[in-house]
Amino acid sequence: MKNPPEGWPRITPAVFYDDAAAAIDWLTRAFGFTVRVRVENEEGQIVHSQLAMNGGLIMVGQTGLTPGRTYPRSPQAAGGANTQALCVFVDDADAHCEHAREAGAAITTEPATQDYGEGYWTERTYEARDPEGHHWWFLQRL
Repeated sequence: MKNPPEGWPRITPAVFYDDAAAAIDWLTRAFGFTVRVRVENEEGQIVHSQLAMNGGLIMVGQTGLTPGRTYPRSPQAAGGANTQALCVFVDDADAHCEHAREAGAAITTEPATQDYGEGYWTERTYEARDPEGHHWWFLQRL
């Protein structure tokens, strides 16, 4: 098997938004992602994107681009339901949280230290919800 392309992790989640263009702008401003690839159709809708942070990669896409397909959906179109939460390691969870809060993120769990005992690590984490309802956990290893 060939390795993934340079700079690609072995797993890359895709997150879908009703307004993916606005979501990309918000994710870069609030959480610190950088845009590697942003492909728009003639209507300005995102058909493919790649956002990077600290060696991780997510793809952000637009809902409703394929007629007749019932997926993907934004949490706001599913009554707020989420079937996943994205976890991102950061250098300073408290500073990251304050930056996200100032940018309008809903902080659903304030920063707290978790010690899961020997065999695991101690971490500082917080949870945030983005404007369309996706949940994000940010972790700092202590």
